[in-house]
Amino acid sequence: MLTEAMLACSGKIGRMGSIAAGSTASDYHASEKQHQISVHCSLLHTEWMGRKLNILDCPGYVDFISEGLGALRVGDFALIVVNAAHGLGVGTDAAWDYATRSGLPKMIVVNGLDKANTRFDEVVEACRQHFGKNVFPLTLPLNAGPGFSHTLDVMRNEAVSYTPGGNGKYTEAPAGALTERVQQLHRELIEYVAESDDSLMERFFEKGMLAEEEFRAGLHKAVQDQVFVPLFAVSAETNVGVTRLMDFIAKYGSSPLDRAEVPAKDSSGLPGSVPLTQPEPVVYIFKTMNEPGVGELSLFRVFSGTIKSGDELRNTGRDISERLGQLYVLNGHERIPVPQLHAGDLGAVVKLRDTHTGDTLCSPRYQVVLPKVEYPAPNIHGALKLRSKGDEDRLAIGLATLHQEDPTFHYRVDDEIHQTIVSGQGEIHLQVICERLARRFNVNVELEEPHVPYRETIRGRGDSRYRHKKQTGGAGQFAEVWLRVEPGARDSGVEFKQTLVGTNVDRVFVPSVEKGVATACKEGILAGFRVTDVKAEFYDGKMHPVDSKDIAFQVAGYHAFKEAFQAARPILLEPIYVVTVTVPEDYVGAIMGDLSSRRGQILGVESEGHFQIIRAQVPQKELYRYSSNVRALTSGRGRHAEEFSHYAELPNEFANRLLNELKAKANGNGGDHSK
Repeated sequence: MLTEAMLACSGKIGRMGSIAAGSTASDYHASEKQHQISVHCSLLHTEWMGRKLNILDCPGYVDFISEGLGALRVGDFALIVVNAAHGLGVGTDAAWDYATRSGLPKMIVVNGLDKANTRFDEVVEACRQHFGKNVFPLTLPLNAGPGFSHTLDVMRNEAVSYTPGGNGKYTEAPAGALTERVQQLHRELIEYVAESDDSLMERFFEKGMLAEEEFRAGLHKAVQDQVFVPLFAVSAETNVGVTRLMDFIAKYGSSPLDRAEVPAKDSSGLPGSVPLTQPEPVVYIFKTMNEPGVGELSLFRVFSGTIKSGDELRNTGRDISERLGQLYVLNGHERIPVPQLHAGDLGAVVKLRDTHTGDTLCSPRYQVVLPKVEYPAPNIHGALKLRSKGDEDRLAIGLATLHQEDPTFHYRVDDEIHQTIVSGQGEIHLQVICERLARRFNVNVELEEPHVPYRETIRGRGDSRYRHKKQTGGAGQFAEVWLRVEPGARDSGVEFKQTLVGTNVDRVFVPSVEKGVATACKEGILAGFRVTDVKAEFYDGKMHPVDSKDIAFQVAGYHAFKEAFQAARPILLEPIYVVTVTVPEDYVGAIMGDLSSRRGQILGVESEGHFQIIRAQVPQKELYRYSSNVRALTSGRGRHAEEFSHYAELPNEFANRLLNELKAKANGNGGDHSK
């Protein structure tokens, strides 16, 4: 709604749309209208006070954090929006952290001050506790709540009254009874500005004040250096306070000149940089998406030079050439054709052949690679089940396309558990992926719980002397295999060796026995899971001069291993993950209690800023939909990451329950009971 108000103030749109009606300029995709949240980063632009503003409207929901990360790579500063009633969320902290890592200055907008139960002063204090005491309000609400229309402007020492109707127009008046308060804030602001520059500091100490022109000249640098973080009070939905925010951005906000050089690697992989003044074009693709009726649309920033439609550029990461088609600037779904774009500008191009999110395009005469965005690892996993057979090819194409568009979405076909596993940043993320598969690729899928890849191993030693004898009308089969097994080291897999002596078995049959053992290990013996951490020794046997052959020894090796394994006290192993949960201190007890209920073993708790980081080892079986659980327990302020650690023995009570379930399933449907 903030970007909607900015477009309305500047006359780019005639009237403001609404989220409920699905009529805003930036949330125009079907999934955004359906869920009434931003899912994509939308590119918008407008002009204000003679300056062009490129606006990247990013989702606040952490499921779609990849959109914000791509935008931070190409933006010049981050405008972080905080809800006046709800305060800071986990998405606020994530956006702040990522903007800091990207080296971008920040401004804060406290939005929704027209709603009931707003807590402006509390929100400002929370921002200061989280982000530093230098968070400084440049506008204050005078009548927050329903009917909000008056703000106090610290820069101009005056009260501002906005006219009803959402047009952003206002009248100014002296601060009156609030003069003393606004003057005190104005003095504090001047001190911040003086701190940003040694010469200004000297003048401030000499005179005890800065001249207004000195103060305003120092504001830009103070914001760039984050000596102070400007905070604005607005109601975007009623368009109150937005014009003053835009005034400040146009006068004192960042521009491409503030990022006049960006890091890059040259053609030989050595670190270097790309200056804004470099005449040859360098372009970074920060997002690719499929637009109905258009095809793939690539959104980019020009970091140097000028590009024109028809230019031949080099994709240095993939070592291919790309010809640029028609160039556009965007306002949501509205595409405006342009003949060329210059350094610092953002735009879009359709139907690049083999260039995707994170790729660099540049002149063949100046080849560099801009660093790709580092995206967070997935923290939620599901299995896809096709609703109708025959859609496998379309599903494969759809999954590959969606991964290229969204690098935080991952998928794999797991031949161990016989499922297609999809991974993302949260439940809504995976839900939207399924909706896109249906809408764009006509593939209907359901999300179900992924099977757990248990493993089988042994605790003791076992021995078998298995004879395979088969006599039919023609040639017979004969093989006898003597095999012993014992436990191997954890995570060692299956080790096969032969210690044959004498001539009882021809050595040519050793690979046959090994093949039979490998087949048995893949199929599983106890419950249909893969065998691991076992040493198998083929130490003797017998053969027949005519009937012994490869297949006979494969069969004998297969059954000999099964017999020996069953005699060696078989057990089940389960995968264990290291889970890292980041939460505000208030929620540590709830998270630790929940982890314990999931058979979690706490490894430690440490502090990081205003958050506590809890590390624990948890069985995979207990982690399905854990991401949603963390959010529910922490009012949406916690986040977690998980990483495979090792396999450990499945406790007897759980192993017996699993074996009984598998037996009942096998008896019930007679189908595949292996998982």
